[in-house]
Amino acid sequence: MTLPQFTYLAPTSLEEACDLLREHQGKIKIKAGGTDMIVRLSHRAVKPDYLMGIKKITGLDKISYDAKSGLTIGALALLRDVEIDPDVLEHAPMLARAARATATVQIRNMGTVMGNVCNASPSADNIPTLVAMNAVIIASNGKKEREIPIDEFFLGPGRSALEADEIATAIRVPATSAATGTSYQKISARSKVDIAAVNIGALVTLDSAKKCSAVRISMGAVGPTPLRGAKAETYLLGKEINDKTLAEAGRLAAEDASPISDVRATREYRKLMVEVLTTRALDEAAGLAAA
Repeated sequence: MTLPQFTYLAPTSLEEACDLLREHQGKIKIKAGGTDMIVRLSHRAVKPDYLMGIKKITGLDKISYDAKSGLTIGALALLRDVEIDPDVLEHAPMLARAARATATVQIRNMGTVMGNVCNASPSADNIPTLVAMNAVIIASNGKKEREIPIDEFFLGPGRSALEADEIATAIRVPATSAATGTSYQKISARSKVDIAAVNIGALVTLDSAKKCSAVRISMGAVGPTPLRGAKAETYLLGKEINDKTLAEAGRLAAEDASPISDVRATREYRKLMVEVLTTRALDEAAGLAAA
């Protein structure tokens, strides 16, 4: 495998990295774990003049939890780190499940959750649960930070809301109550390590009467960006989660999906799997919320 020629940059601070982004705007790409970038380089999908590795920037690999601000996952936290981290397993176990569902253990020991997010692939494993949990992306230009709601982060395949001089430094996931459950469901054509044909993230909060008081449904690989199951969400509010309401929510979610046919699955199969996986995800999330 040969790569196109580029100059490799290895800044040691966030400020230096953002200065390099400004200096070489339009001619530079960022590498964290490199599991996506190296493949894109080898296929000549990108041909940057400069490749900037950010591994030497300290402090970006931390995972922490605070009862008020929730879970914070640094940009350099590996998929494997998220998969096994005690705070993630206790407070956001479906994020660990999504990380574990990503590729192989060798890739998870190199790749990062943030890289999976910033790659902005419609089929990324880690995005649906983050969308369902209403995560926020923290971005910095070296001088100031801003928060980007994850619903506003994805602009199209491979395109995000990051400015040219910004680096995504962390993912913040709000804390949830004991009455809230989440789920991640995925189906792929060949095996669990394959790219998802469809993946679904769901969050359900139940009130004291065991009726749905909040719900978020995120659908992956069925549109150019992660899609919300808006019709299903509206339908479920104020209702009990049972076989009848689950079936109708799955049907409505499939209506909001806009998949295409490709080498991984047909449009019709994806529509059907949205219905099936949404039902499963909502059922699991509601069961965990009621536990």
